[in-house]
Amino acid sequence: MNFKQFSLDSRLLRAVDAVGYTTPTPIQQQAIPVVLEGRDVMGLAQTGTGKTAAFMLPILQRLTRGPLRRPRALIVAPTRELAEQIHEAAVDFGRFTKVRSVTVYGGVGKRPQVTALQRGVEIVVACPGRLLDLIGDGSIDLSHIEVLVLDEADRMCDMGFLPDIRRILKHVPQRRQTLFFSATMPPDIRALSDSILHNPVTVQVDIIAPAKTVSHALYPVSQKAKTKFLLAMLDQTPTGRVLVFTRTKRRARFLARDLEKKGYRVTALQGNMAQTRRQKAINGFRDGKYDILVATDIAARGIDVSEISHVINFDMPDTVDAYTHRIGRTGRAHQTGEAYTFALPTDEALVRDIEKVLGARIERRRLDGFDYGEFRPVLQPSRHPRQPGAKNSKQSPSQQNSRQRNRSGGKPNSNRGSSQRKRYRQGDGGSGKSSGTSGSRRQNRSPQGRQG
Repeated sequence: MNFKQFSLDSRLLRAVDAVGYTTPTPIQQQAIPVVLEGRDVMGLAQTGTGKTAAFMLPILQRLTRGPLRRPRALIVAPTRELAEQIHEAAVDFGRFTKVRSVTVYGGVGKRPQVTALQRGVEIVVACPGRLLDLIGDGSIDLSHIEVLVLDEADRMCDMGFLPDIRRILKHVPQRRQTLFFSATMPPDIRALSDSILHNPVTVQVDIIAPAKTVSHALYPVSQKAKTKFLLAMLDQTPTGRVLVFTRTKRRARFLARDLEKKGYRVTALQGNMAQTRRQKAINGFRDGKYDILVATDIAARGIDVSEISHVINFDMPDTVDAYTHRIGRTGRAHQTGEAYTFALPTDEALVRDIEKVLGARIERRRLDGFDYGEFRPVLQPSRHPRQPGAKNSKQSPSQQNSRQRNRSGGKPNSNRGSSQRKRYRQGDGGSGKSSGTSGSRRQNRSPQGRQG
């Protein structure tokens, strides 16, 4: 199947080709025809499966007809980063049309957003707080909204946005098309969908769980040894881009500082940072200036970097859904990835809940050569269950890669990989710092395009 079979406007098909999309993902195959029909949709799919394009292309198709320069599509997202990602998709796919998009969120000046609205736009991508602020002072008129999208609706509930969403609903027309897209659907969000969706079509791709191309592993370790353990792991493990999740903003900041002192090209991302610094960190990580991003759960949604090889949970997430979204940053667009979680004895109950979603026991591992002190890691029996997406649970993708490197004397398997490592050692394309370890070396990058 290809995108031409959706009978999209020729200008949109040109943009799809320019972006590099060829074959629609399963969520796109199922959702795009239904959205084009004008039906309400509840779309459930794993992160990284292409949900953004699944609703953006039909919206743009609709907006190519009818009046311009007034808001006709409203997309509500929980974080600034996700709002920017959706906006970028609107710009990319709408590049050959006259449709305009604007982002609306807090943490930055209001005046540029108001000016863009006054000039006229058709798509508004907004976070709830700033949107309600603009509604309150009369800077935005939502009376002509034809399509309302709630993206990552479960996260908005987690962040306490449910009352704000109900307030926003009072300002959009009753007669509209409403689309829900999310990786998970907790009961309160399902109740909300029942109250605002009209005869919806449910589009669900697989179970709501991390992608099957991701291998999972637990590393039991004491709290005080975590930083030392992470350094040892990075030193031993061949990786591409690495996303490290911490529970607190303070820990993200200090852990990034500790890694930088050891020579890693690393940056932090957490909620106390100004939006310009947050965007600079994301862009630097995406463009290869940084090999490691240490972040709070703010990075669990809306970080569109398709080549993250490893997600490391330095701290266990609070919920199973949070685990799903963190791990969704790797294994995107059918690529393989690995998820490592540093586990404390007190995390065992949540681990069991995660294993229920995965449908398999997560392998417990010990890091060879690491001095655990008095702590004794509790490992599972030697007969490990097969992990999703892995042909052999005893040999993860990174272990296979490491074995290949050991056999070849540490040399990469392609000229391209060799040139990347040479540039990296010389400090090209980034901060000029060499990691001094094998763990942060960049792997061969796939040319596959983003699937938003």
